[in-house]
Amino acid sequence: MTIKLAFVLPSFAGGGAERVLLQLASSIDNSVISPNLIMLNSHGPNAYMVPPNVPVEILNKSRLRYAIPALVRNIRRQKFNAVISSLGYINLALLASRKALPSSTKIIIREANMPSLSLPNGPRPRLMLWLYKHYYSRADTVICTSKLMMNEMEEYIGVERNKLCLLSNPVDLKRVRKNIPTGSATKSDKLYFVAAGRLTRQKGFDRLLEMFSDLPKTYNLKILGDGPDRRLLELKIDKFGLGDRVFMPGFKENPWIDYSEADAFLMPSRWEGLPNAALEALACGTPVIATPESGALIEVAEKIPNGTITIASWGQPFISAISEIIGKEKNKELRASLLPEEYELSKVTEHFESIVKRLL
Repeated sequence: MTIKLAFVLPSFAGGGAERVLLQLASSIDNSVISPNLIMLNSHGPNAYMVPPNVPVEILNKSRLRYAIPALVRNIRRQKFNAVISSLGYINLALLASRKALPSSTKIIIREANMPSLSLPNGPRPRLMLWLYKHYYSRADTVICTSKLMMNEMEEYIGVERNKLCLLSNPVDLKRVRKNIPTGSATKSDKLYFVAAGRLTRQKGFDRLLEMFSDLPKTYNLKILGDGPDRRLLELKIDKFGLGDRVFMPGFKENPWIDYSEADAFLMPSRWEGLPNAALEALACGTPVIATPESGALIEVAEKIPNGTITIASWGQPFISAISEIIGKEKNKELRASLLPEEYELSKVTEHFESIVKRLL
């Protein structure tokens, strides 16, 4: 019997949680698991990631509270064997609606951030912590991106250990590297850094700009992505006189060219789960400098050569890590991938399929 699995997403936005689910939906074995997408709305740049053979239902709702009745009706009508979501507020909505769903429908939730860091920094932290503790234990399976997150889910949120599964974020290594052109080498006395993510407080780009104002003028930075804090960041660039060496070109379908050309990828986040952009930078052969709050990167660092990922506290340690980067010739050859094999798309997909099959 083919397993009918619904992936519930808010939109085709460029966030990491959305990209992970879209990649899994696009790569699973359809003869074993039949993927379906249920989208609250069709906004966002990542619709191109969905293969033509994957059914997509758009609820055309701008907010979750308006979408819940239609979402429940859709799940009941299509008699899915399981549903999966990966954003906290949708996870909670599905779990709170459990009694309205068929008793045979399993609920799989994937947590995208470390709860001990994301909940206190989000809206209504006490209420959200209560909701997590009250509802997350009702899931049939909770997917975590790291052992550290699994420990938090058990000890901080109260989910039984036997409901927790470890699943790495997938990186389509072949696609990433195929889309990076190579050319002749050019020499430069400038250092080039790149950062990427949704332009929000979580990602720490505001404090990265402040730090960059104290770094040598030969240091250049490109921040990829879009989001609500764009204007705030543009004002900071003007305030610190960084307009000639800090650039924000927006969201890119192919950010890997920029990753591959950088001397280092910077992750100044205030909280994370397992940042996809950093994994993709490793796939491009680019070293990563990240804060300790950048989630499971500390576990990734244990699996690759020393110095590939530098975990540095914010402030002088982070500045020192940046200052130790040595420039290289650009575009001579594509550097070898630094990504551990277990994060490659085929491996993660195979593991995900086993989690779903074991549950049913």
